[in-house]
Amino acid sequence: MSRALFIHAPHDLRVEAFAPGEPGPGEVLVRMGAGGICGSDLHYFHQGGFGAVRLRQPMVLGHEIAGTIAALGPGVTSLAVGDAVAVNPSLPCGTCRFCREGVQQHCLDMRFFGSAMRMPHVHGGFRDALVCEAVRCVALPPGLSVEVAAFAEPLAVCLHAAAQAGPLLGKRVLVTGAGPIGVLSVAVARLGGAAEIVVTDLVAAPLGIAAQMGADRTIALREQPDALAPYAADKGYFDVVIEASGSGAALLGAIEAARPRATIVQLGIGDDVALPLGRLVAKEITLRGTFRFHAEFAAAVAVLARGAIDPRPMVTAQLPLDRAAEAFALASDRGRAMKVQLAFEKM
Repeated sequence: MSRALFIHAPHDLRVEAFAPGEPGPGEVLVRMGAGGICGSDLHYFHQGGFGAVRLRQPMVLGHEIAGTIAALGPGVTSLAVGDAVAVNPSLPCGTCRFCREGVQQHCLDMRFFGSAMRMPHVHGGFRDALVCEAVRCVALPPGLSVEVAAFAEPLAVCLHAAAQAGPLLGKRVLVTGAGPIGVLSVAVARLGGAAEIVVTDLVAAPLGIAAQMGADRTIALREQPDALAPYAADKGYFDVVIEASGSGAALLGAIEAARPRATIVQLGIGDDVALPLGRLVAKEITLRGTFRFHAEFAAAVAVLARGAIDPRPMVTAQLPLDRAAEAFALASDRGRAMKVQLAFEKM
């Protein structure tokens, strides 16, 4: 018997016994090592869901996870007991029309860890032990810790968003929102060869980490509300904008700061907003959405493995599962925390 972190209702987290079971054909048993608390986990914690997605039964949270293979089910030859792995929370069906078209992130029968979209809900990875399909697991090379590998999922999100923006080499990039996804987007833009990266957030606290991850300039808009105005001169400045805050105000500001024929990638999810269609048309701006990832998960592990992006400056704290309530409270405080991870017992 292992333990798992269930959410029963907003602010009702419980560490409870949860039998992982034995791995069946094509499955493995993973002893969890580290799991990052994501923004969606916080939405479940504070609001019981997001948008139309609501908790209807207790659910294990967590999808930014990595651990060690403890047992193999029949037929698994791609992994070995003792292998450290990053676990992909996304499992597309492989047979629907979107999967056949190669856009598996839009699968019509997706199973995503820690998601209440389906009924019964799909339990997540905040547990000591997890039985899952072997195809979800990407083996880690020697020297890549599970704590770093737990960043593979959010990094994959950012790699997919960057692909929506197109080549970044030599581009001037604005990132709006300096949460974990925004900060990782900074690192991805730097990896992609951006010539200049400017990052904005309402508050100053997370911007220091954005600078450590590659930002050339950071702007705290509550302290400098007009600091973006010069970038709007002469029809705009930035070639690419990654809007990672989900704020309508940030998107409107980005449209003004973007130069003609720029690409704006809407990465953050927020409320619906009215768009200045005249500005979009007159400046020939491309506005693109971005959703999850597929092939980018393995690519993210490779990026982390070769040290091309080092997310460790983002880790505020690692707390044991028994202190999950404290971990979620800390992760909710943007003035104190960037990324909080849960650490699991060696079993």
